[in-house]
Parts: sequence; structure tokens; C-alpha cells
Amino acid sequence: MTFEVPRGDGYVEVDLPDCDVTIAELPGGEPVDVREAAEAAVADPHGPPLVERANADDEVAIVVTDVTRDAPDGILVDVLFEELEAAGVDREQVTIVLGLGLHRPMDEAEIEAELDEYADLAENHDPDDTVTLGEVDDVPIEIYRPVAEADLVLTTGQSEPHQYAGFSGGAKTVIIGAGGESFIKYTHGPDMLGQESVKLGKIDGNPFREAVEEAGELVGLDFCLNVTPGPDGFLDAAAGDSGAVVRDLAETAREALAFEVDGEYDAVVSGVGAPKDAQLYQTTRGITYVVLSDGAPVKEGGRVVVPAVLDEGYGAGRGEERFYEWLSGAEDAESCYQAMLEGYEPGAQRGFVTVRSLRHADAYVTNSEDPDLVEECLMHAEETVEDAIEPGSDVLVVPKAPKTLLV
Repeated sequence: MTFEVPRGDGYVEVDLPDCDVTIAELPGGEPVDVREAAEAAVADPHGPPLVERANADDEVAIVVTDVTRDAPDGILVDVLFEELEAAGVDREQVTIVLGLGLHRPMDEAEIEAELDEYADLAENHDPDDTVTLGEVDDVPIEIYRPVAEADLVLTTGQSEPHQYAGFSGGAKTVIIGAGGESFIKYTHGPDMLGQESVKLGKIDGNPFREAVEEAGELVGLDFCLNVTPGPDGFLDAAAGDSGAVVRDLAETAREALAFEVDGEYDAVVSGVGAPKDAQLYQTTRGITYVVLSDGAPVKEGGRVVVPAVLDEGYGAGRGEERFYEWLSGAEDAESCYQAMLEGYEPGAQRGFVTVRSLRHADAYVTNSEDPDLVEECLMHAEETVEDAIEPGSDVLVVPKAPKTLLV
């Protein structure tokens, strides 16, 4: 059977004539025009409209997602500016903060591509320049100074399936994206991530999501505008109170992105694509989103196969460095997992869930520009997807793993 899987901005064609292949076809939905959907959401928000929350003399911070996400932040920011102008807020009163978390800073070209006419208002978040605004679960909430000192805090981005938060977006973009190391370490540590209720697609009863939302209230996140992605394009937008926004969009996503797994497979071909497959750190989502899903489609001792570009190696941020140090310095997944249970620095959590997955199944990264890196980090490198799958295998294909809920 011949099929296509994302790699970078394109696709690789795969032919597995000797295998029994199942494609994870998603219900999907009709894509919306992002601007029209965002304007409609802002006009009918959860809670008071933005024009009523803003004052003409407010200093405003808008926290947006970084280059590792593919949210249409530029359009969403433009829609928010229409509301701010209606409230009497001038352009010069607004700072746009690129919510990096512990990822690398964005360069001028990337900022221009994301924010267009608003690029001159943007600055990269610095996790070392923070203000402590209080505590959640006895952990300091450190927020990037320009956000902490703003009178009005807004955020854009997307609510999509997320390994820890259930769904991304909402307060997470501010608290993690524009936060300091202390809360990132707490929410991404082994005690939190080892809990059964911290999982992909789960919001209610998820302590990660609950901690982030409590921190968002403490910081004073005033207004959120998010979209939710489907298999092709974006499906909806919601605005207003951040918790309600995420729950609203999660309902749309669950209907559009769920695939019911029937049994276990020898191998899963997992698509990631741009921008995430530029680096190994983000590419491992194609492994963990499959192995640690509710559907758990991979047999014990099976394999997950992910085509990826890896033109940025393992990644260039502080978190990516820590991820690489753990995996490249380990002899095997089990010993690395046991060592990480004792604790690790924030950013290394992607290494933790990766080795947790590798204890169950092998991982193969194919079609990459850096096969040596893959082999160095407890995974296997092959030139093609076909090379990574044994003839006669029962194969599940998940074309867009980060946007799929395997149930």
C-alpha cells in the first residue's frame, strides 16, 4: 500500500506492499477563515468583551507562541489590535512577547514572518528576567518582567492536543511561554508527569492544567484568543476567559481529531512535519504522542517510525540542550528513565517522556539530515520509512500525530 507522511513542508511517499496498513483517518471538519472566526469569537467572548476590559492608558502585553508552533498569531494579534484601538489604546502602549519557554530565541526573519506589521513591537521572552508574583502549590510564579508589569495581559495561540496540559493554549502560553524556570520545573518534573491524569486530551482533573490555570488567575491574564487546528486548516476560534476558551475549543478538537484504535500494531508510522520536525526535541512528539496515548496502539517491543528533517539538530534552546545531554549521555532507555525519576532540570522533560516511551517500543527516525544524532540519542536512524519496517508487519499510519487523539 502506498501513502504519504509529512516531512518538513512536504511529504514522503511510502510503499509497504508486504504489510497490512491501516490509515488513521480523522473525522475532521470544514476549515474556517481564521480572521473571520477570530473576529466572531472576539465579538462573542467568554466573559466581558475586550473593549470593556481595556482602558485607554493601559500598558499592554500580548504573549504569542514561538516558532515551534504553527498558530496564526499574526492574524490573531491584528484582530486584538482592532479591539484595543476601539478602547483608545495606542500602538506604542503594546509589547508583543514571544513565549519561548526554554526554547531558543526567534530571529528577525522568523519574527517578521509570524507578526508582519507588528514585528517591531515584539521581543523574545527571557526566563532569567522575571518578577515573582506569588505562589501556586508552594512554587513561585515567575513571569517575564514586561508581562508582569503590564496593566493588561492578552494571549494568542492555538488549543491543540498536548502531552501534559491535555490541550495547549490558554494560560499555558503565558505561564510557561513567558515564565521562569521554577514553575516550568515543577509542572514538567517527574512527579507531575508521572501522574495518570496528566495526559494528552485530558483537561478536567488534570493537575498540570489546573496548576497552569490557577497561575494564570494569579498573574491576571485578562483575555485569550485561540484557534484549534483540524487535519487540514483551522476549525474554530474562541476568545475571552482563558479556561473557558480552552474547554470550548477542546470540544471541537475531540470531535475532529479522535481516532479509535482497534487492537495493537507491530509498527506505527507517525507524521510530525514542519515546524516541529526541524529538531529532534520536537520530533519526539511523534513517538510519545503515540506510545503514551489512551489508544496505546504499539505492541510492546514494537516500533514507532517518524520521518523528520532535523536541519536544526536537537534544537538550540536551553531545554533542548538539557534534553540532548540526558539522552546522548545514557546507555539505554531504562537506566536513563530511572535516573530521571530522581529529578531533572526544566526542559529535559521531553527526554523523560521519550525514554518512558522507549521502554515500551523502539523509535526510528527516517529521512533525516542528521542520522548520527538520532543514533546518539537512543533511537535508530534509517534512510527511508520502508527501511525501518519489517516485511509482513501490521502497520498503523498516523499522518499528523501532534493533531491526533488516539483513543
